[in-house]
Amino acid sequence: MHKTSLSLLERIRHSPENEGWNRLADLYAPLVRVWLRRYDVQDSDANDLVQEVLLAVSKEIATFEHRGQPGAFRGWLKAILIHRLRKFWRARDRRPEARGDSDIDARIAQLDDPTSETSRIWDREHDQYVLRQLLTLAEPHFEPNTWKAFCRVALEGAKPDVVAQEMGISLNSVCLAKSRITRRLRHEAAGLIESSSSFFPKS
Repeated sequence: MHKTSLSLLERIRHSPENEGWNRLADLYAPLVRVWLRRYDVQDSDANDLVQEVLLAVSKEIATFEHRGQPGAFRGWLKAILIHRLRKFWRARDRRPEARGDSDIDARIAQLDDPTSETSRIWDREHDQYVLRQLLTLAEPHFEPNTWKAFCRVALEGAKPDVVAQEMGISLNSVCLAKSRITRRLRHEAAGLIESSSSFFPKS
């Protein structure tokens, strides 16, 4: 992870033309692509739409303020995705009636409704996906034994004393490994995913 005290989102907001922005683009492009496919966007069009979504994020992120509101960024990103999906179908005059796919508008409306099951699926998948990606980014910055102890306790649910015995290290070392990495992940993810998410390792 970067040595700076700023979270990934804060770094991008303050300076979008940096490594942090490239990281965010790499982080979110696959997730956006998966959701575009769910709304009948072919691969040939998905590449352009992914870039449009990320470009919109880049242009508008300086004015985005999550103000500590849980899930604010993922909701904001979803709104951009929905806007681009609707614009995509209108620009190509692919009306549901003309395509024999009468539910596309209704499906997009479901995604737009924060109380719908589709919207809840977006929230869950977003947080799961981002956490997995942040774990991948974090791993090289910790010693292998530190990372193993963290994974056994925080991700696999093993008891710290059992892990300490398995690895031949002190109980304190196991607890410190979990604490250090969880703290780093929470900080890096600030504003991106909910710290209270059931998919986030508990301190």
